[in-house]
Amino acid sequence: MDNRDTEPAALRLMDRLFDLLSRACFLLAGIALVVMTAIFAWLVFGRYVLNDTPTWVEQVSLLLVMVIAFLGAAAGVKENTHLSVVIFRSMVPSWLRTIFVIVSDLLMAVFGAMMFWYGWELTAFKWKTLIPLIQWSEGLRSLPLTICGALLFLFSVGHLIRLFLGRDTRQDSIEQG
Repeated sequence: MDNRDTEPAALRLMDRLFDLLSRACFLLAGIALVVMTAIFAWLVFGRYVLNDTPTWVEQVSLLLVMVIAFLGAAAGVKENTHLSVVIFRSMVPSWLRTIFVIVSDLLMAVFGAMMFWYGWELTAFKWKTLIPLIQWSEGLRSLPLTICGALLFLFSVGHLIRLFLGRDTRQDSIEQG
């Protein structure tokens, strides 16, 4: 029987919601990457074939890079594939390793909350300003940061909930080998 079948309903619901959010982040980041590739192909075609460089490509690409980076980072926290240094955790006893994991998750939750709060303020402040060449809201540049902050907070709190319930299944990449 699957271990998740014995978990509380609220924990299963949280996991399903977070899995859905993570998949949405990966999907949106993937679409942004494909769109960015296509518009750069248009840039090269326009510059070298039509001899007319589309000037909007750079600004749109900067927005897409924000989507790719921040949504990818949020999903990486959920999936435990984000960049981390595990050498210290692998050298200490398991009880101290658990403390390191708790501190790491707490710091990520605080960092995510701060990213959300200040990202929200920045997005609201810049919303009425337009990006040159494309005439879209400047607030779109910081919106992925804001969303990422909220997701970092949620995913980190979710990890802490699983940890405190004794149902944390994460392993460091060094432990998976």
